[in-house]
Amino acid sequence: MDLDLRLVIVLAPVLIAAGWAVFNIGAAALNQLQNFLNREA
Repeated sequence: MDLDLRLVIVLAPVLIAAGWAVFNIGAAALNQLQNFLNREA
């Protein structure tokens, strides 16, 4: 499967931004979950 270089150039920043958003949202969700579990104990 040979991707067109233009397609890679267009999609790379979008995929990087999406990955960064998922990483940040995941970290915030884990932090919130830990706070919830610590408050219950």
